[in-house]
Amino acid sequence: MLQLYIPKYEDLFFRQKLMGDPKTMSYNKKWGGAIDFPKEAWRDWFDWWLVNHENKRFYRYLQETETNGFVGEIAYHYDEERAVYIADVIVLAEYRRKGYGKEGLRLLCDAAKENGVKILYDDIAADNPAIALFLKLGFSEEYRTEDYIMLKKSLSD
Repeated sequence: MLQLYIPKYEDLFFRQKLMGDPKTMSYNKKWGGAIDFPKEAWRDWFDWWLVNHENKRFYRYLQETETNGFVGEIAYHYDEERAVYIADVIVLAEYRRKGYGKEGLRLLCDAAKENGVKILYDDIAADNPAIALFLKLGFSEEYRTEDYIMLKKSLSD
């Protein structure tokens, strides 16, 4: 159904579309909703996430195997302040409810484990329906604040 794709610099048009789409980014409304990702920011972002990642950052597109079309992104990064790896899964709104989020999260966990990450976390807004997906895939609630729920999954299982 899905495969991971390492984006080339010129493929960042899809990330621009993903971040800028109000429906896709509706889960992010508490922190401002859609995010501007102008072409002037692409080079620094690309170098940070894909060239000089220092094994602290991982980023891939989710690509449909039949059409080769991009449907979302997965990523994780090491959060220095909290000393944890934080997950990120975003599926373009028009492709939601088709199993892509579940498959993307599974692929992300597999990649993180393969890269030596022992525990993966995600801090999800308390009103985000994606929480149920994470719980179904073996994440558990570590703690909650007024703003988010911290979910955790051991990848050594």
